[in-house]
Order: sequence, then structure tokens, then C-alpha cells
Amino acid sequence: MEPQLSHRITDSVATVVIRHPAKRNAMTAAMWRALPPLLERFASDPGVRALVLTGEGGTFCAGADITTLRESPQQAQQLSVAAEEALAAFPKPSLAAVRGHCVGGGAQLAAACDLRLAEEGAQFGVTPARLGLVYPASSTRRLASLVGPSAAKYLLFSAELIDAGRALRTGLVDEVLPEGELDKRVGDLTRILTARSQLTQAAAKEFANGRTDRDAHWAEQGRDNCDTMEGVAAFLERRQPHFTWSMTYPEGAGA
Repeated sequence: MEPQLSHRITDSVATVVIRHPAKRNAMTAAMWRALPPLLERFASDPGVRALVLTGEGGTFCAGADITTLRESPQQAQQLSVAAEEALAAFPKPSLAAVRGHCVGGGAQLAAACDLRLAEEGAQFGVTPARLGLVYPASSTRRLASLVGPSAAKYLLFSAELIDAGRALRTGLVDEVLPEGELDKRVGDLTRILTARSQLTQAAAKEFANGRTDRDAHWAEQGRDNCDTMEGVAAFLERRQPHFTWSMTYPEGAGA
């Protein structure tokens, strides 16, 4: 099988699958390049309300294909950072579903998602110290924000792998599921996410990520918007709300 990012859309959830089984789903240069435009396509699709990133088979992603590092370490890092930043900037909820190894560039991608669910037996590692690479500044800051400076330093200094239990305790993952239960939990959670207000989610994501230049925009969106009226009406009528605000409307407005 050729290395590739396969994808599908089911029930408003876009799923991207990292496929490179010959090298434990390591990312090639072509795969890094393919991710940002794919995310842009999903971001502009009103039929997509959430994103799941996972790996083929029993491995999430073992990092960058080492041949790309041998050819041009600088270019390989530029490609991985561009893909990571595109994933972090994806305006809808994103979730990494992790089995097996989530190492190097794989850990970069998982950290750039909003949420991370892992199966028991998963292993995580941030490994540039094994290769003498300077980990990108943006990636280092994102990791430290996620797990705290001390845990980030342990991962970066040692390049050791940690198990899913330790990843849960440090905040690197949000939930650890028994073997065989990851897909069901991902399905249940994405059904919850896609039923909630995209307006709430989009504003919360920007606020949580530290963006401050659009506070006035979101304050304006929050006034007399369709989702608030629908949410209140549904609560009073004791029914499930049907939220209609969409990221694809002009200026991000759905009201």
C-alpha cells in the first residue's frame, strides 16, 4: 500500500487515517504536504462538524519517515510544522484516536488536536533528542502548554516513551480506553460534539488557544444569535436542540 492519508465523512465527522503500514504509519513528505489542504477542505464544508485523526491498524504514527530527514532535515521539519499548525488552527473540534505508537511527528499531530483518546497499550514519545534535532519552538510551546513545563522537559530531554497511564496523568491524553473500546467511545463522543453548538465550540477553541484579536467578533456573535435562541427554546420545551450556526457563513456568522 502506498503511503497516504485516506479520509471519509460519516454523520458529520471527517475521519483522516494515516496509512503507511510498512513503516508503522510514519509520515512521508507527501503526507505532510497533503494534510493542510485536506483540513482546509473540511473546514469549509458545512457538512463536517468534527474531525478524527487516527492511524491504520494498531499504530497511530511512528513519526516522520526517516528518509525525509536524511534528505533534508530542515525541509522535513518545515513540512511537519506546517501540518501541525494547520491542524491546531482547524476551527472545528478535532480528536486524535490513538493506538500503539504515537511518537515524534505523530505526537506533534496528536498534541495539535483538541482532544486525545488512547487505547490501553498506547505509547507516546517526543524524540528529537535521539536524532540531534532542535524541536520546533511552536511545537515545544504547545507541548508545554498541554502537559506543563516539567513533563515537557522530561519528554524532550529523555526521548523516552511513556505509557498511556502516564500520558493520562500528565494531561497528554484525555481518556484511556480498554482494548477494543476505543472506536465506540470515539463514536459516542463525536456524536455529542456534532450535536452541540458550533458557535460555542468555535469561540471556546479560540479563547482556549490564546487568540485575543477576535474577542469583539465573538462578543458580537454571541448577541441575539440563532443558537442561543434555539438552545433556550429547546431547554424550555424539553427537547434536543437543533443548532444551525455554521463556520462557513461569511465572517464566521451564522445568525
